[in-house]
Amino acid sequence: MHRTGEQPGRSTQRTAKPTFRTTKTSQKLKLLPEEDGEPGTDVDEYLGLTGVYDQIEHMRGAQDLRNEINRLKSLPPGSLPRVTAYATASSYTMTQLFKWIQSRKVQNDAAPKLLDECIYTPFVYAPSEAITINMEENLLVDQDEPHDVTFRESLIPIKSEVFIFDYGVVVIWGMDERHEKEFLQELEPFEVEKVDEDDIEIEELEFYFNPTAQSRIYNDVISLRTTKGHMAKLAISHAIAQATKLSLYEGLVDETIEATRHIPQRMAESGTVEMTRKGLIKKIGQLFIMRVNVNLVSNILDTPEIFWSEPTLQPLYTAIREYLEIPQRVEIMNHRVSVISDLLDMLNGHLNGMHGEFLEWIVIILIGKYLAKTSTLSHAY
Repeated sequence: MHRTGEQPGRSTQRTAKPTFRTTKTSQKLKLLPEEDGEPGTDVDEYLGLTGVYDQIEHMRGAQDLRNEINRLKSLPPGSLPRVTAYATASSYTMTQLFKWIQSRKVQNDAAPKLLDECIYTPFVYAPSEAITINMEENLLVDQDEPHDVTFRESLIPIKSEVFIFDYGVVVIWGMDERHEKEFLQELEPFEVEKVDEDDIEIEELEFYFNPTAQSRIYNDVISLRTTKGHMAKLAISHAIAQATKLSLYEGLVDETIEATRHIPQRMAESGTVEMTRKGLIKKIGQLFIMRVNVNLVSNILDTPEIFWSEPTLQPLYTAIREYLEIPQRVEIMNHRVSVISDLLDMLNGHLNGMHGEFLEWIVIILIGKYLAKTSTLSHAY
């Protein structure tokens, strides 16, 4: 799990890994697009800095937004339901998985739908609740003066929901951590090329509802306007799943660069690669597999096909992608892969040079033997 710090209510037993996006710690605010399809608004400044809200005063409900965010900061740990993504495998056997989910209709209230590369279903282990925030304005004030807003929180029942993507990522809404782990265990028989437990990537966020304010994501907390339907969650889940899969490959690329860092250094010092021919071929194979895998994940990060048939959802998907910094992270990863490609080309050149040198020595030895034999025969006569 790539996090620099733990959010309230989160497990602290996992080993910390490097963070590949800044929005985990920078408290960046992203206003999400409304149903009219307008793009989300990216607030370039960060909360807590002087004058931030002066810059976004033109946004609808800016003062109410500030009060609500401050209120969220003071909520007890674990008050908000979870949105958690797990990258557990290279892929899932979707046909068998769909049939299994259908068989859990009575036990877990499952009702699966196949949405292109994703299986969506409610999946309930236990009743869940989510916070909804209603705001009441004090209307007995001068309209030109700042007005007070009263928060009225209430709990509403929700069904936990699951979005399973064919490239090995599952996004779970509204389950507690214990039930998430139970679901992941039940998912194991359908995993192809399971990821080692220590290498499983996890993306953790939270959500709540506010029907009176514009949807947004701030400090990994998602505010939604409506509790109805699953399509908005589908668009958000697509982006979260892609970010989680990207984190898996970002870590793999970093590990590869770190593991091969000594090779060019030793070449600079000694003028040669201190590896056997077999070891060199194995290293070339590992680097080639890495480059192929990154090309495959680049295909996964393309815009999902479902947005061709549901174009109104694409702005929401794009806004979450931008919040998760996917475009910038892909660019950085591709640059790092180019470093690996350069090393691969260098090792290939060195291997070809070794092979050419080996052939030259064979020719020299054969010529030497031929001359020695010829000299022996001439003396015999």
